[in-house]
Amino acid sequence: MKHYVAVSFTAATLTASAIALATVANPAPSGPSTLDQTVRTLEASGYHVIVNRMGAAPSAQCTVSAVRPGQTHCTEDSRGDSSINTTITSKTVYIDATC
Repeated sequence: MKHYVAVSFTAATLTASAIALATVANPAPSGPSTLDQTVRTLEASGYHVIVNRMGAAPSAQCTVSAVRPGQTHCTEDSRGDSSINTTITSKTVYIDATC
């Protein structure tokens, strides 16, 4: 009897994992994105963007080679409640660009 329970549990776990991975997987970008486009998108999402450029070409000719997360600053307070509220005050992201 224990064997059937273990097999059922394992099958359910594998099925749930497969569904979770399928929903998380997003298609990769179709090609290199421009620096200006990436900066605008991240700033619109609330990030403070720091660009590390390699080369001297104008930013319109730069492509993004990497996007790395930076430090996130947040504050926590209870505001008189027993529950603690976390508020993100700033998010930083680093962009490596090849020009």
